[in-house]
This record gives sequence, C-alpha cells and structure tokens, in this order.
Amino acid sequence: MEMGRKNLKCLTTIAFICVFVWSFSLHNCHARKTVGYRHWQVHRHHQGSGRSLRLTGSGHVGSEDVVGTSLASKGRATNGGSGNFNVLDFGAKGDGETDDTKAFQSAWESACNVEGSVVEVPSGSNFLVGPISFSGPNCQPNIMFQLDGKIIAPTSPSAWGSGILQWIEFTKLKGITVKGTGTIDGQGSVWWNDSPTNNPIDENLDKESSGGKLPSTKPTALRFYGSDEVTVSGITIQNSQKAHLKFDSCTAVQVSSLTISSPGDSPNTDGIHLQNSQNVIISNSNLACGDDCISIQTGSSGVYIHNVNCGPGHGISIGGLGRDETKACVSNITVRDVKLQNTMNGVRIKTWQGGSGSVQGILFSNIQVTDVRIPIMIDQYYCDGGRCHNGSSAVAISGVNYVNIRGTYTSTPVRFACSDSLPCTGVTLDTIQLEGSDGSNEPFCWKAYGELKTSTVPPVDCLQSGNPFKAQAHDSC
Repeated sequence: MEMGRKNLKCLTTIAFICVFVWSFSLHNCHARKTVGYRHWQVHRHHQGSGRSLRLTGSGHVGSEDVVGTSLASKGRATNGGSGNFNVLDFGAKGDGETDDTKAFQSAWESACNVEGSVVEVPSGSNFLVGPISFSGPNCQPNIMFQLDGKIIAPTSPSAWGSGILQWIEFTKLKGITVKGTGTIDGQGSVWWNDSPTNNPIDENLDKESSGGKLPSTKPTALRFYGSDEVTVSGITIQNSQKAHLKFDSCTAVQVSSLTISSPGDSPNTDGIHLQNSQNVIISNSNLACGDDCISIQTGSSGVYIHNVNCGPGHGISIGGLGRDETKACVSNITVRDVKLQNTMNGVRIKTWQGGSGSVQGILFSNIQVTDVRIPIMIDQYYCDGGRCHNGSSAVAISGVNYVNIRGTYTSTPVRFACSDSLPCTGVTLDTIQLEGSDGSNEPFCWKAYGELKTSTVPPVDCLQSGNPFKAQAHDSC
C-alpha cells in the first residue's frame, strides 16, 4: 500500500514537469512567430525606401533604430550608403535664386570616392550654379550625373570674374555619364548682346547684370576634358553663352537623344564641338543653334554621326583647320542619315590658308537638306573676322565622298574652293539631287579633282578628273 502511494506521487510529479515544459515551449514558439511577423511587416512596409531598419529587443521599431538616415550635413551618402548623392541633401535649395554651387561641389566630392555612384539633380527644381569643375583623376570610375532638374547659369558679372572658358566641366574621368530629362540653361541672351545691361529680352536678367559688364570671354556651357568612356544622353542644353557641348581630348564618347536649343542668330553657339577626340558616336539628337550644329576640329578621328536633325545653324562642319599656320589632322569621319533645315551650309569642310596636315577618309551619306544655302561645300580659303592673309601652304584634303544627298538649296548646290598650291583630290559624288530656288547659282569648283560616280542634278561638270599635275607633297598625319 505504501509502495503504491509512492508510485502515484512519482507519476504525478513527472506529469506536472511535462505539462510545465510543454507550456514553456508553446510560449516561446508563439513569441518567435510574433516577432517574425512583425519583422516581415516592417521589411515589407519599408521595402525600396532606401533605409535599413532593425528591431529593438521588444520587437518594435523606434526612430533611434533607423540605419542609414540622411547625414548630408556631414557629407555622407543618402540611401543607406548605396552611392546615391542628392544635391538637396548637401544643402542645395533649387529655388533659382540661391547659389547652389557649393552644394553641387560637396555632392561631387562625396560621389568621387564611390565607384558607380550617382549624383542626383532632382526634377522640379531650378539650381543656380556658377562655374564649377567636377574633376578627377583620383575619382572612382563609372560615376553617373543624373540630371532631371534644371541648372541655370548666373548672369551677374561678379560670378565670372575676368572671364572663364567653361561653365560646367568634367575633367580627367573614366566612365562618366551625364543623363536624364533635365536642362542646362546658360541664359546666354545677356552675353549675346553688345550691351547686356540693356538686354530687352528679360528684365530680370537686366537687373541682375546691372552691376557691371560681363567679360568678353564667353564660356562653353558643358565641357568634357581628358576623359575616357564618356556618355551624354537625354538632356537638353539651351541658350549657351558660347558653345553648348565640347569634348576635348576624350575617347570612347557616346552622345544620344540630346537636344540643343538656341536662336539661329545667337553668335558662336556651336552645338557639339569635337577636338582631339577619338571614337565618337553622336546619334538621335536635335540640334538648333547659331553656329555649326557639329564642329569637328583637329585631332579628331573615328567619328560616326547618324540620325541627327540640324537647324537652324551653320550645318555640320569639319574645321576650320590650320588657323595661324598650325598643323591639323582629321580622319575617318562618317556623317549619315542627317536632316538639315534652314541652315547656312549643309556638310562642309573649311580650312585656313597657311596651315598644314590633312583631312582624309570622309563620308557624307544619306543627307536630306531643306532650304539650305550651300548643301555641299569645301572651302580652303576660310576666313572668319576679316583678318586673313594669303598662304602658300594648306591643309591637304583627300578622299571625300558624297553619297545620296538630296533636297533644296537657296544659293549654290556645290561649292569646291580648293587650294591653288594643294588641290583637293579623291572627291566623289554619287546620287546627288538638289533643286534650287529661282535665281540660284550653278555649282562652283576650283582646283577640285575627283570622280562623278553617277549623273548629278544639277550637273557638276566643273569637277576635274584624275589627279592634279603639280600637286605638292603635304605633311602626313
């Protein structure tokens, strides 16, 4: 009997322990599920916000637990250190009146240290930015400048000092991209007039620039220098003080879906200017300006331009080359599938007398012209400004091919004015059909040698066949 009571007590104790252990395990399981559900809710709620959150010991999210919040005042990246640097987080106001230059510079300095970083210029704001240089060479590669807002240039003379050659510059970088839907506005009208303080176009600009006269040196709006793998896409550059977009000593350049817009009478406002740059592609862009839509200068080679609309402007030009008796070298240039409307010239090569070097390997193909003054032009007597002199030497021009050029002209269909001392050679015309207005001139040729691949409209009978009898040797490039 005593033994039975002991066994019963032992069983009761074991049962109690089992119930206790089961109850404790059930509680922990429920707690884990609750915390896990809360964590899932938090992750889902903040997914894509660019911030990383963690739970406190109680399972709740507090403001002190937000990781990667904006620390722009200390120059750190937004979005939890993801490499995105928004200029607003660095103090930019974007009100069109406050000088945001320092904020842009600070954002760049932070992005410079992060490979693949993004400098963000958000939409919906106007950023007043003075002369600025986004510089390497110590920056990490593949930085993107995401331009979706509007950057405007100051018009106060005090912002420009005695004169600056460029307003916005990217220099000595690898893999630099400027893209977006935004605008760079040079507010150039105050520069284009002889008396900017009496500019009738915008009274607000008059007041701002009334403190003095702007310098005679006009800046290029956007310049890339000494950079490799450069991309410009989608943006608009308008009303530049001088040239809109310039590439100097760059390689592997791609320009696409670009819009350039300035009045046809705005002086020296080239659209795209290439110099000492190789392997360049310009495509699917609309260019309207007061000078050459595209200007190809010395040291440029491997340039491919296609699907571009030009006008108003002076056309697409190689040169002027050889100014001040300098040596110029341009080669392997293709311009095709281009439309030019109401431009001074169509496709042109222009050189100064007295220069040296060569232009060779040029193709102009599938060019549509509408009301263009001179659609096809080589001018080896180019003179801009009336301070020119005769020269015995010249930049040699050879291997220039014109294929399928059609449309209407207002002055002269073809003008080949080549050097007496070094005539043009290897000029070919294939499928040329140009219709002139009443009173227009006939084709003109001087010292131009080449071949008519097909009959032309109008006939270009002045092009001489073969090679010139006394062609002088020229400097090779």
